[in-house]
Amino acid sequence: MARQNISVTTDCVIFFSNNGRPKVLLVKRKKDPFKDQWALPGGFLEDEEPLEDGAKRELEEETGLKVGRLKQLQAFGTPGRDPRGRTISITFWGEVTSEEKVEGNDDAADARWFLLSDLPELAFDHSEILQAAREAFLGQND
Repeated sequence: MARQNISVTTDCVIFFSNNGRPKVLLVKRKKDPFKDQWALPGGFLEDEEPLEDGAKRELEEETGLKVGRLKQLQAFGTPGRDPRGRTISITFWGEVTSEEKVEGNDDAADARWFLLSDLPELAFDHSEILQAAREAFLGQND
């Protein structure tokens, strides 16, 4: 079998619901690709790291937010989703009970809560990821 040249990342979709006005946590990218665009917190998985641990680590590194448990959403791996090369993202979602203070760290220039009804354009395929997570989040609250 030929050796594959595929990278694995984790991305987090973190929600907060404020009186029926749900918000999501986004980071502003500090580096290319998509420098200065908003994205979901996430990044490359380390070699010996469990998936959920990688997602939590990236979330904390980029925003300062620590979460207890995340739910695995699905994998996103359409070729071309990342201009750096073939990348598969294992995505997770979770909910916090208050609008936690966040700030951009590591390779995030900024971190901020956005109303789901008023989102900026997102980098990569993060709009597609957010839509899938939104359906899971809102479905659990029906």
